[in-house]
Amino acid sequence: MSVQVVTRLPKAPAPDPLGAFARDLFAELPRSDQRRSAHLYLRGVLNAPGKKSIREIAAAAGAPGAAPVLQQFVNSSPWEWQPVRRALLEWAQSRTSARAWTIGWAVAPKRGVHTAGVHRRFEPELGKIVNCQAGIGLFLAGEHARLPVDWRMLLPGRWSRDAELMARARIPAQHREQSVSGHILNLVDSLAEQSVSLGAPLVADLGHDRQAGALARALADRRHDFVVGVPQATAMLPLEQDAAPEPVPALGGEPLDARRLLARHGRTVTALGQTAAGAGRMVRVSTCVVRLPGPARGRSLCRVFAPWPASGAGPGRVWVTNLVHERIERLLALAATADATVTTLGTLADRFGLADFEGRSYPGWHHHMTLTSAAYAYELMGRAPMRALAGVA
Repeated sequence: MSVQVVTRLPKAPAPDPLGAFARDLFAELPRSDQRRSAHLYLRGVLNAPGKKSIREIAAAAGAPGAAPVLQQFVNSSPWEWQPVRRALLEWAQSRTSARAWTIGWAVAPKRGVHTAGVHRRFEPELGKIVNCQAGIGLFLAGEHARLPVDWRMLLPGRWSRDAELMARARIPAQHREQSVSGHILNLVDSLAEQSVSLGAPLVADLGHDRQAGALARALADRRHDFVVGVPQATAMLPLEQDAAPEPVPALGGEPLDARRLLARHGRTVTALGQTAAGAGRMVRVSTCVVRLPGPARGRSLCRVFAPWPASGAGPGRVWVTNLVHERIERLLALAATADATVTTLGTLADRFGLADFEGRSYPGWHHHMTLTSAAYAYELMGRAPMRALAGVA
């Protein structure tokens, strides 16, 4: 009688793409417990419903007892966030090419005055003054997604002058207060330090910032392509002819604010514009070629353009770009990426806990923003890209 022996091989372990993503992203963290905490934190953020408190994140990661460990990992652990962001940037670039680099503002209302960076500021989106923590993010804008890859915290006033306050919040002693434009240039220069060429234009809507014109000039000096939203009162020098291949003498030599310049010297065209959702519609656009005031070290020849709102009787938001000979349709599409980045920030806040940071320290905020950015990038382009692109982007 023969006996048939059936050998059952052990099941192969289920693939863990999040684990592989976390290993690559946090490979430079010096301790294994830090790398485990990073993996656990990402898992919790991706699975926790509602507000992303540390307790909810730990529970959603299947380790409710790990809440104190995760709290320490985010707020107190001395790991460097720059290498993680560099790895995130490389990961993002391997999956989508940049059509633009965009700037976004993360504003989190806060109570009290002791959390790092908290100050009172006017928020145009809310139309009022709020007590908040504010950060500036750099986003890689690909075909379907805008992925946050770097952040700077605004530290105005006392946060840059009070040594005791800075030490308590663990703000670097060498920190100096910077304007919004200064932070944006720092983000751009940081890419260059990593040997990453912008390649695509930088898009930033600074329509409420009086230093927007200075940012445009600084980007021109660095020979970076840009599309920057500026206040209507921004001074510019009109040129004698539109689309001139070289700068020509300004009319009268006196700068005009953008609104008057468009009214006197602009021409109005009709072009296909884009909304933040990508839908197209025909819009009227006022435009002319200008030169930015100041030393012409870079490409000082620029185009100013202003789309007309659907219900408006004149130009709306004003943009300036050094892509002088680019088609208006592409300029409108680039400007629309600023609105799309606002939508992305809303998703980061609503579904990934961007505004839910519970700590008070400067490093803790940077850790939180780095982890939130990583979770969003993985959800959008790592775990299930087709589903995510349809549902998140």
